[in-house]
Amino acid sequence: MMIIGLAILYSRRTVSLGFLDPKSELRCVDRICRTVPQEDGDLMPTDSDGNIVLSDVDYLDTWRQMEKCVHLGLTRSIGLSNFNSQQIDRVLANATIKPVNLQVECNPYLTQKKLINFCKSRGITVTGYSPMGSPDSPYFKVGMPRLLEDPKLKEVAQLVGKSVGQVVLRYLVQRGLVTVPKSVTKSRIQENINIFNFELSEADMNYIDSFNQNLRICHRDHAKGHKYYPFNAEF
Repeated sequence: MMIIGLAILYSRRTVSLGFLDPKSELRCVDRICRTVPQEDGDLMPTDSDGNIVLSDVDYLDTWRQMEKCVHLGLTRSIGLSNFNSQQIDRVLANATIKPVNLQVECNPYLTQKKLINFCKSRGITVTGYSPMGSPDSPYFKVGMPRLLEDPKLKEVAQLVGKSVGQVVLRYLVQRGLVTVPKSVTKSRIQENINIFNFELSEADMNYIDSFNQNLRICHRDHAKGHKYYPFNAEF
């Protein structure tokens, strides 16, 4: 509880600098195959063979501590990240405070339709990270297709007079998702915001739906053997 509470207090101080409204803050249980922080501050410790050391703490225990943070007034809302449908149902069956949001990787190559419909049926909103396909991610493997270079997406972008990135973001927003593109370039940030002056047609949306490959960039392969690894389930 102390670790979670201190993390929230630290992030609240960051939030208060103007990045977000602290009154609408959201905290997520992320990386359910968590690492074991070391006293020297190493957040990604490894064993003698170079393998990342993972925690075996039950995520329900973590959730209960986050519920306490809500009761203490440290945060208003709490949610989940990288959970599959079975794990979400397990949280719902044991929670006293319902998760308000699930954050997962989502883009035209990983549409997550079943998982998103599952969340909507339970009143959980969804945030899609890596909307542009994360070509700079350390998880990106040689030979993986680059979403922003997809000729079919370029075709749609040309038809609507927008960039490929804007089309991708608009596609996700029209599906009812919150999306969190990453950029450090002012012009690109402005471009990413400028997606509310056009709409994709139903035909465009269905066409982009067809690009799905169930291609996960942020695959967390180092945790595949963990009992709580989320990506072995269908959704």
